[in-house]
Amino acid sequence: MVLLNTFAQGYSTLAEAHVLPTSHGDYAAAAAIISYVSSTANPTAQILFGGTILGTSPAPSIAFFSSRGPSLQNPGILKPDITGPGVNVLAAWPFQVGPPTASPPLPGPTFNVGSGTSMSAPHLSGIAAFIKSKHPDWSPAAIMTTADVTDRAGYPILDEQREPADLFATGAGHVNPEKAADPGLVYDIAASDYVGFLCGLYNSQNDSVIARRPVDCSAVPVIPGSMLNYPSISLALEHARNWSTPVTVERTVRNVGEVPSVYYAAVDMFDGDVTVDVVPRELEFSQENQEQRFEVVVWARRNGAKLVQGALRWVSDSYTVRSPISISFP
Repeated sequence: MVLLNTFAQGYSTLAEAHVLPTSHGDYAAAAAIISYVSSTANPTAQILFGGTILGTSPAPSIAFFSSRGPSLQNPGILKPDITGPGVNVLAAWPFQVGPPTASPPLPGPTFNVGSGTSMSAPHLSGIAAFIKSKHPDWSPAAIMTTADVTDRAGYPILDEQREPADLFATGAGHVNPEKAADPGLVYDIAASDYVGFLCGLYNSQNDSVIARRPVDCSAVPVIPGSMLNYPSISLALEHARNWSTPVTVERTVRNVGEVPSVYYAAVDMFDGDVTVDVVPRELEFSQENQEQRFEVVVWARRNGAKLVQGALRWVSDSYTVRSPISISFP
């Protein structure tokens, strides 16, 4: 069988355990094959088994079926958070895969190649467990605050169409376990902060179910999504603004790296419709676990663009701590 991608599937191909010899072609190959078949009365083809090819590019890249943001329920939280290995993962299997392999029947293989959340979730869970073993006092929010925004060749991570993937496809980037275990700065969130955040989304009854304890939202300070101490910053402006009415969000970082150290702010924005400033522009840390608060001030106006994305980087001699920034217009 020759399995051909549609345009929407782009360059994403899957190593499925098919029941007959199969070649899966991406959309570019599909167009060439269809053109060839249409050009001759007797088209021919053969499948050659070339073995495993290592070091292919681009990698990593975002598959067509990877869920995209933004979060419609709460656009103040950038979704997805992060990406991880999830396509064509060779894995052990607890039962036989596919039909018998011979006649008389012999047991089928007990391995499979899987793709999707069921593959990326155990990767990220295992990485979180690794970091937790190294830093047992870290909260879930402090874990995995460092990711890569470029592929193995140093170029921007691409999507299934071989176009640069935006933050709604990659989140903070592709997980990097080594850097996440030693990130320099972390953004922490207390359990009470989550309750205040949830009270801005749901009622007391629903929040009590989530928190597993009684919650009275009328007595809880509500924390908007953009003000939750997330490593990323996501703003969904409700109406067009002008330069005289900025939007300000606050964040707090905790030093888990070298001391003493000084971090300097650098802002990467890719559109003239937005100007971003950081106050203060530098953070000094004289001790471990010291916290510093800063503000991100956004001047934005609707001037054609519906979405502007970039990043804030805190840079020291040893670390670069990056926070994605996404700003959408009505």
